[in-house]
Amino acid sequence: MPRRTPRTAPDELRTPGRFPGFLKSASVCALIAGLLTPLSQGAAAAEVTAVNDYCGNQCSDILPPGQNGNATLAQILLNQAFGTQPAHAADQLGPYANLAKGYSTLTHSTLNTFFNDASFGVPADQVASTVKPAGRGDVTIVRDKKTGVPHITGTTRYGTEFGAGYAAAEDRLWLMDVFRHVGRGQLTSFAGGAASNQGLEQQFWRNAPYTEADLQAQIDSAVATNGARGQQALADADAYLDGINAYIDASDSGRYFPGEYVLTGHKDSITNAGTIEHFKITDLVALASVVGALFGSGGGGEVNNAISLLAAQEKYGVEEGTRVWESFRERNDPEAVMTLHDGQSFPYAVRPENPQGRALPDPGSVVAEQLVFDRTGSAATASATTASATAATAAVSSARRGMSNALVVSGDHTAGGHPIAVFGPQTGYFAPQLLLLQELQGPGISARGASFAGLSMYVELGRGQDYAWSATTSGQDVIDTYAVELCQDDHHYLYRGTCTAMEKVEQKNAWKPTTADGTAAGSYTMRAWRTKYGPVEYRATVGGKKVAYTTLRSSFLHEVDSIIGFQMLNDPDHVKGPETFQSAVQHVNYTFNWFYADSEHTAYYNSGDNPVRATGVDAEFPVWAQPAYEWRNWEPATNTAAYTPASAHPHSIDQDYYISWNNKQAKDYTAAPWGNGSVHRGNLLETRVRKLVQAGGVTRAALVKAMADAALADLRAEDVLPDLLKVINSSPVTDTTAASAVSRLQAWLTAGGRRTETTAGSKTYANADAIRILDAWWPLLVKAQFEPGLGSALYTAFTANLPVDESPSAAHGPTGAHAGSAFQYGWWSYVDKDIRAVLGEPVQGPLARTYCGGGSLSACRDVLITTLREAAGKTAAQVYPGDDLCAAGNQWCADSIVHRTLGGIKHGAISWQNRPTYQQVVEFTSHR
Repeated sequence: MPRRTPRTAPDELRTPGRFPGFLKSASVCALIAGLLTPLSQGAAAAEVTAVNDYCGNQCSDILPPGQNGNATLAQILLNQAFGTQPAHAADQLGPYANLAKGYSTLTHSTLNTFFNDASFGVPADQVASTVKPAGRGDVTIVRDKKTGVPHITGTTRYGTEFGAGYAAAEDRLWLMDVFRHVGRGQLTSFAGGAASNQGLEQQFWRNAPYTEADLQAQIDSAVATNGARGQQALADADAYLDGINAYIDASDSGRYFPGEYVLTGHKDSITNAGTIEHFKITDLVALASVVGALFGSGGGGEVNNAISLLAAQEKYGVEEGTRVWESFRERNDPEAVMTLHDGQSFPYAVRPENPQGRALPDPGSVVAEQLVFDRTGSAATASATTASATAATAAVSSARRGMSNALVVSGDHTAGGHPIAVFGPQTGYFAPQLLLLQELQGPGISARGASFAGLSMYVELGRGQDYAWSATTSGQDVIDTYAVELCQDDHHYLYRGTCTAMEKVEQKNAWKPTTADGTAAGSYTMRAWRTKYGPVEYRATVGGKKVAYTTLRSSFLHEVDSIIGFQMLNDPDHVKGPETFQSAVQHVNYTFNWFYADSEHTAYYNSGDNPVRATGVDAEFPVWAQPAYEWRNWEPATNTAAYTPASAHPHSIDQDYYISWNNKQAKDYTAAPWGNGSVHRGNLLETRVRKLVQAGGVTRAALVKAMADAALADLRAEDVLPDLLKVINSSPVTDTTAASAVSRLQAWLTAGGRRTETTAGSKTYANADAIRILDAWWPLLVKAQFEPGLGSALYTAFTANLPVDESPSAAHGPTGAHAGSAFQYGWWSYVDKDIRAVLGEPVQGPLARTYCGGGSLSACRDVLITTLREAAGKTAAQVYPGDDLCAAGNQWCADSIVHRTLGGIKHGAISWQNRPTYQQVVEFTSHR
């Protein structure tokens, strides 16, 4: 293997921009001065943390489309005109996409055809550039030839973090700027008034309508309550910001800043007039609020739950209606796939015997709180109001797009005797990507992996010297809904007996057409009303009394607190084994499932500030805003409370294997989203990994194959379609249309039930007709199976709790369609349990009633055949109606993954895969 570059090797001169000719002499002089700064190799070696890599060349990762997320104006124009890509903007997209057809023949020797080598350092013959940012003598950024990933080495802690900030800005400055404005609800004023921008800023600002003082208070609190680590976090953040701002100054004076600043009117391409605002510490809080809201805040949906419960009780009466509702809710379904499968019980948010304090709305009284006011111009168009409605639904639903998966196998079952992990987050697909790769080596820091752009002072998901970690969204309920009784008017409420004014928080936005976004001029005001119990989400009456429903999130005003956990994960002196790993992630208040692997052990821990609720409070429904029903020890001024202890969170060390795909964590541990029943996409991993473990001798290649095979599976086909066909084939199928459809579906099942191309690059699915039929059939069959028995009102209410379907071509919240992640939420468990009941098969945790055909096998068969005939008659253009990227009827394109452009560089679509965006494949061979 080529020798790796020593960390104190002489540096090559590398200009920090894409066009070195534009650098002014002062910048060049600064760089040269930095290179001439005396630096003793011996002193550097003594100061820097020893870089010890115990992975034995068996750590790999991938993050499409590419490391470089910045592009000059010239590069953007070339991309738009000719499709050319800046260096390292797309070089990880091809390997990532190719796994979909290449995984079946995967071997140890070919793994890194589809992944990057994630070893520490850069081989000497693979160094592309070496830079001392801003001429500093205490930090070096080495980029490799293959991917352009920055390997940042500091001889001081400040220098290390300065380098992290500088490299982040070099790779993602425009994206970081976009998302600090998203977090403040200012995206449209900054980047343009496109309907998608309106929806994005509304969704996130609704969840975190913070003032600048709120953002600063989070910093002050995190520092004040975390001792030396809090002080270090503040120092790290300051150094990181200095690095970002140094790059802004250098790129501005050198005129190699991202071209989007010109296209959106912030800079002049001729005179260079205009300003790129420096980053400040509250920007990091705004960025963190976006990440926390999107991936790490489980809960909500209590008002929708109340509406469907009332509909069930209206249909069946209180007792039977409640029983029906509970059977669909599946709080603790005995058939649900679980991450901890050894029978461990971790009760949380369980149904109380005698619920107290419920504040269910009067039927028909619920009205969503208006967020947007004073619309003018393009803000008043139909597309703008539709975007607002979609954003509102996504913001208050419990069905949040958690995404991410993990496959971890103990060394007892691997060929090498060491644990193997294949894991990573599904964060959607953006251009540039939300995450970036980096390696950080400095005093108290030694890690490589992925971090969210603008928050990359630490590696957030990745590997250390002899361990690796990752996370999936867990979704346990840390958001509760309170009914505050109104007094005086609509903007005063009773707080512990006193009529109290709500706090009005406003964000006014206005935009005009730019080269990047031609949306006509427009403006609006976002207005949130905040109470001690959180922002108002709905208005209603309860027992005739006017109330506002508010949402209180345990991480509200505390998004920054998790920085301590990430700091610990990067510290080799803290994480030395599974127990210290668990102690680190206990400091993360986002709702995540955390996974760990080193050469000897595996581990799991579920993080989040789980509030201790008052006795009798049912977390599923709104409760009165009264002291008796508040979180225990809740302090409204700081939004702190008593939280369940670490021992009460699902956790484990050295289970034979772990899988997670946002499924149920453990027995009795209730997740906020609906749908943790007998069929869940976690089953796709469970089935494959369990089979590997039973056979033994698991390898990295074998575990990647299991992940990649699950990534192409249609969950409905694999786990539900066999029983549907069993009902249909219970008698001979005489209808020719239905018989032909059954034949196609059966052939697809025999072939594996995957959504995969005929050959790599064909852009045509094998078994395309069968896939089209199932895509058309599923919504028809669910409606025909359940609506007659439930009635239209209850059926509609339940679909608000849990969408019927989530095929690959469906839209996925803030990431839009073409987002890869699929089959997270749907009625597959309901269909499965009901069909098995009709067939007379045993069902644990059955639905309260049998619905298909009223429980008659022959009548149910008629329902299935009738809807199947209708589905088979639908054309591809009807099933896949097309959008701004795909022509109607293009099945492959409808499913395809497209990197949503957040900047000026575009990428082509790739074939669908349901897998993490950033992914690691690790097997450590030794330990410190």
